[in-house]
Amino acid sequence: MRVVVAGSSGLIGTSLVPALRAAGHEVVRLVRRRPSAPDERSWDPPAGELQPGALDGADAVVNLCGVSVGDGRWSAARKQLLLDTRIVPTEVLAGAVVDHGVPVLVNASAVGYYGDTRDEVVTEAAPSGGGFLAELCQRWEDATSPAVDAGVRVARLRSGVVLSPSGGALGRLRPLFSAFLGGRWGDGRQYLSWISLDDEVNAIRFVLEHPSLSGPVNLTAPAPVTNTEFIHALGDALRRPTPWVVPGFALRAVLGEAAETLLTGQRAVPAALERHGYTFLHPAVGDALRACLTRG
Repeated sequence: MRVVVAGSSGLIGTSLVPALRAAGHEVVRLVRRRPSAPDERSWDPPAGELQPGALDGADAVVNLCGVSVGDGRWSAARKQLLLDTRIVPTEVLAGAVVDHGVPVLVNASAVGYYGDTRDEVVTEAAPSGGGFLAELCQRWEDATSPAVDAGVRVARLRSGVVLSPSGGALGRLRPLFSAFLGGRWGDGRQYLSWISLDDEVNAIRFVLEHPSLSGPVNLTAPAPVTNTEFIHALGDALRRPTPWVVPGFALRAVLGEAAETLLTGQRAVPAALERHGYTFLHPAVGDALRACLTRG
């Protein structure tokens, strides 16, 4: 399979590209600069431009574009950046796969689509929720509609928090725990839908290789945990105590509306993946954390 990947330099993309190649797939990377390697093709999403021939012979496009939602306060400018770096590239790629006859588009999204679900278990059949994150994900997914309408197989990957040995959420939390500053956020009852980086990458490959998978696909481990459970599991993995509590009002004072990412959550389960037979490498959060931290 010839797979074109946008967002190949990010946390997920840097692991996905070699995994696809190891599985025997040919990978072409879209880059926003002058190509410097044989597998690179340039593109300019704001201008709506792709290097001629970039999608020639492509069997699928994987779009992982989007700046992190967890870096700093959500000013008006930051919100616009979060929208622009997701919606504009998705619109460009959705149109391009239609124009070039590419049969598959695998597009990133997130479990933030569901809003704050408290302790309600949600599958891909659940409706969208409220709040900025839900709106962001709804608009992100809607940007794939031209491809859906044209009959392209479109999979919308609603990822949970990706646990990686090299960055992401663990990269931000590990120094705090190492300094004995680990503790729950708010009341700790909000759910965290998580997935190991290994499973995130394997699940994307699984989606690419299974033609019956389309529409929303929750990329989450089968056992979401509360914030308290996650913090304790991380403390155990790092052999650090977790006595502290960061009050919700303090997080809101520091992060403003972006505190939503820490004080609300989703209890999302991977119904679509499990229905199609995907087997998780790390179904339990403790095992996933230990595997990540051993390699990190």
